[in-house]
Amino acid sequence: MDPVHVALLRTHRLYLSGQLLVSDAIVPFLYQEDILSGGHVEAIEAQSTSTLRCLKLLDLLPTRGPRAFHCFLRSLEDYGWVRDQLLLELQTGPAPGPSSADVRLPDSVLQKVPSDRVLSRLASRLGVEWESVLMDLGLSSEDLFRCRSDHHLSTHGAVLAGLVCWKQLGGKTATVQRLLRSLLASGLHPSVLEDALL
Repeated sequence: MDPVHVALLRTHRLYLSGQLLVSDAIVPFLYQEDILSGGHVEAIEAQSTSTLRCLKLLDLLPTRGPRAFHCFLRSLEDYGWVRDQLLLELQTGPAPGPSSADVRLPDSVLQKVPSDRVLSRLASRLGVEWESVLMDLGLSSEDLFRCRSDHHLSTHGAVLAGLVCWKQLGGKTATVQRLLRSLLASGLHPSVLEDALL
């Protein structure tokens, strides 16, 4: 799949998973077009919710060759508004978001591994973008599901669990700078992190 298409699907991952019911027509169409194998269909259908089924499909699509993206667009016949949004962004490019030029943090802070206290403050400041941030940090949809199910009564607890998991997996590479990169990729302003570091 073209890197531009991979990036587009990644950017709109949460939007797509909230809009699409992939089991109805999308997965059968992609199976019919030989984009997905029987094993892929089983892996998608084994997911417990429609959101997780969509996320699993989005994980698989970039590995399915050059035809995958265009077949995926064709499968969105019942979701014209979603297809139009993707096509519009392909033509115009993404809207400019916050950039690293907006950051006012010294290099010494950027190279540090954030404390659990900082991560807890950040968890309370992240809005609906939290899943996007954690996925950009490298957590899988299964990791996110675990965080949500372990803390189903507390979004803050789920977000914090995900951030701590990232920190444990990343070790010395789990720096403030890496965290900042994921916040920017999710369209969040650097001040979200700056406030958490105060």
